[in-house]
Amino acid sequence: MSGYSVGEVAKLAHVSVRTLHHYDEIGLLEPSSRSESGYRLYDDGDLERLQQVLFFRELGFPLDEIRRVMSDPAFDRREALLEQRESLAARVLHAEALLQAVDRAIGALEEGETMDKEEMFEVFGDFDPSQYEDEVKERWGDTDAYAESARRTKRYTKEDWKRFKAEQDELQARIVALFDEGVEPADPKAMDVADEARLQIDTWFYPLSREGHVCLGEMYVADPRFEEFYDKQREGLAQWFCDAIKANAGR
Repeated sequence: MSGYSVGEVAKLAHVSVRTLHHYDEIGLLEPSSRSESGYRLYDDGDLERLQQVLFFRELGFPLDEIRRVMSDPAFDRREALLEQRESLAARVLHAEALLQAVDRAIGALEEGETMDKEEMFEVFGDFDPSQYEDEVKERWGDTDAYAESARRTKRYTKEDWKRFKAEQDELQARIVALFDEGVEPADPKAMDVADEARLQIDTWFYPLSREGHVCLGEMYVADPRFEEFYDKQREGLAQWFCDAIKANAGR
């Protein structure tokens, strides 16, 4: 019986065997056949479906949504590809704008200039922490944490902020990956990544205990602006992350 083995498909698509097993288990990509020994075998149609799945994943669609869309009898692969192309083209334009912003930051850094407030947060996208500065001062301006954060960030260079952004993006990607895998908030992996988020704040801004982190986590779901930041990536992510923070504080 001819067909591609799970290992061959994993190598072709640059995904893990574990990912393909998971896609099969949730009914997203079931192999068309199996060998006499019971091993998964994929045909060309399966590869086309996998390509479509990976396009959706690259665009940030959750697995449940991808399965729902692709299981719809009205699903049209060509139409989906055209829509995906349009979305990716928009991302390219956004990426080019970010690249130009980073290049300006690098150029200013090499010339020994300091970064002003607008430049500092230029590469953060839609969520700009600086827009909440007045509110932050009003709510926490008299606290030791605010004073310490102001003291530390005042001396950060453009290179420091770029390094922080890279660390934040990498950590956020792992948070989303665990959420997509269906990992429970009380799972050690979820609690570990929650503690990494706490330590990132502790390292870059102000000392943050696990109990203090719980207060922040509750704000992520209580404040619509923070909830939108997380749920824009994955619906329900804000509550999941808040629960992981609480679980980490209780272990």
